[in-house]
Amino acid sequence: MLKEYRKIATIKAEQFDGSEEMMNKYQLIDGRDAFRFNSHIDPEKVYIVTLEGNFEINTSDWIATGVNGEHWAIADEIFNKTYEEVKV
Repeated sequence: MLKEYRKIATIKAEQFDGSEEMMNKYQLIDGRDAFRFNSHIDPEKVYIVTLEGNFEINTSDWIATGVNGEHWAIADEIFNKTYEEVKV
């Protein structure tokens, strides 16, 4: 029988602004640098390193940090539909 489930863990997140500070903080990959070593990388894009591999991240996407310190990107539209700020 199909049942509904909800996530019970909270995450920390901040919206990616394209800044060098955030690039360094989250060890994001600038496609222009990585393209020299991997022709499958678009030099015009930025990538986030996740447990599942490297994924494109866009300005305005959210960088989520999970309970074990892992990071992943969430598109702004999806983030706003699935998360709300926890008031402490």
